[in-house]
Amino acid sequence: MTLVVVPVRYPLTSRSKQTLERAIGVARERDGSLTVLHVNLYQNGKNVTRTELKKAVERHFGQLENVRYIVRSGFLIEESILDEIAAEEADVAVIGTKQVSRLRRIFRRFAGNPDIDDYLRSHLDCEIITVDAARE
Repeated sequence: MTLVVVPVRYPLTSRSKQTLERAIGVARERDGSLTVLHVNLYQNGKNVTRTELKKAVERHFGQLENVRYIVRSGFLIEESILDEIAAEEADVAVIGTKQVSRLRRIFRRFAGNPDIDDYLRSHLDCEIITVDAARE
């Protein structure tokens, strides 16, 4: 079964909703499961719960099958996303273009590799789908 991971903001922004919509479609097309990920930043002091995340997603998309809701804490959103993709052994990650640009900056700094698709494929064996969400 295909596992799709999608990181989102909370409360859900219009960009997050568009990215999530694409991830739900990919999971359905591939008869897979979906992991919806939110990262609580230590420095923000806000702690979203899995229940809050699930309710927000279901308010917008209705009840979904084969979905896990995960909330992680970390200092860097990008690092937490990569850790979760690796830990879940995801087949597909659906990421908004805004998040991709942040990940590229991180890779340039640490890995010298600005191509996130190539990096994730070579290090995580994961297909990356980017969603060019319209601005809020």
